[in-house]
Amino acid sequence: MRRYIVGGAVRDALLGRPVNDQDWVVVGSTPEAMTAAGYLPVGKDFPVFLHPQTHEEHALARTERKTAPGYRGFVVHADPGVTLEDDLRRRDLTINAIAKDEHGALIDPYGGQRDLEARVLRHVSEAFAEDPVRILRLARFAARFHDFTIAPETMALVRQMVEAGEVDALVPERVWQEIAIGLMEPRPSRMLQVLREGGALARLLPEVDRLYGVPQPEQHHPEVDTGHHLELVMDQAASMEAALPVRFACLCHDLGKGTTPPEQWPRHIGHEGRSEQLARDVAARLKAPTECTELAALVAREHTNIHRATECGPAALLRLVERCDAFRRPERFAQALLACEIDARGRLGLQDRDYPSRALLTRVFEAAAGMPTAPIAQAALARGAQGDEIAQAIHQARARAVAEALATA
Repeated sequence: MRRYIVGGAVRDALLGRPVNDQDWVVVGSTPEAMTAAGYLPVGKDFPVFLHPQTHEEHALARTERKTAPGYRGFVVHADPGVTLEDDLRRRDLTINAIAKDEHGALIDPYGGQRDLEARVLRHVSEAFAEDPVRILRLARFAARFHDFTIAPETMALVRQMVEAGEVDALVPERVWQEIAIGLMEPRPSRMLQVLREGGALARLLPEVDRLYGVPQPEQHHPEVDTGHHLELVMDQAASMEAALPVRFACLCHDLGKGTTPPEQWPRHIGHEGRSEQLARDVAARLKAPTECTELAALVAREHTNIHRATECGPAALLRLVERCDAFRRPERFAQALLACEIDARGRLGLQDRDYPSRALLTRVFEAAAGMPTAPIAQAALARGAQGDEIAQAIHQARARAVAEALATA
């Protein structure tokens, strides 16, 4: 039995990046021998085991044979005769197909070190075309290693896969998993660019793809193109280290602009409501988590109103805070304000602009939330008030608190 560290751990070590965990490939063994040696079997689709002491994953060297469309259409073959080179050949990119033995010697049969030095993302073999998930992996690796280029032959292969309908066989859960990872990378715009260049964006996220080529008023958007604006927003979200729900909300905030009739360009009247519905549609199709769905819908609906908060009086500001359900969901409200700031700063040359709406609405919320509601409700009940009358009494008290706070600010 021979063990080799493979994949990301080897790649990241060569790049001087932190290595958090290690995956191993085992050559010349069997499931029975691994179990007898104390390894714990955990793989469902192919033989994977946990080391008895380190708990690191050890997979038997294997090959795969394509039997059906999609990423599940494989038969896995693992036996002691499968070589390390056979196993590495089925991996996605050359930079992920480098191995290291237990003595530290590198095994690199497919030129991964060369491509690391050249900063190139290149597929290992034609086996890349058998698994459409690899298109998403390529795109998110481009978002992580954003100074890498993609080999022309790899991008050509991606286009062939898309034209063959391979991405149409992807299940929503896997698409979401890969998209979510890509959104959290340092340059999410690269993921969108790669998916679009390969034709996959139109298949997986047509609502996003439609934004490209749609103009916006230049006085508000110096970059003009809505797709370019979205890329700037996504990279701004990364630079501000926003959480995944915020980044997904940023991705969806302007989707309605892609449905504006061309005769109405560059204005997009009513795009907020359309964006909210499209955000919900995208989230449902990808089976995104509820917190991502709810925040995306909120930001899509209210981002224009939040941008204009400095033009509003105390009463309108309080109504906006109430529409955002801030008193029940204060953390989500804070995330919505952050997403809106990211949107405002995700514009060509305006990345460092001030965004007073966030501070203003935070102050409004804090003033209103600081008003004790129980005594107000009790006093209203004593007067015989019920239901909406009690809610209105609380609203009026909060409105006075907001007005006083803004008057003394």
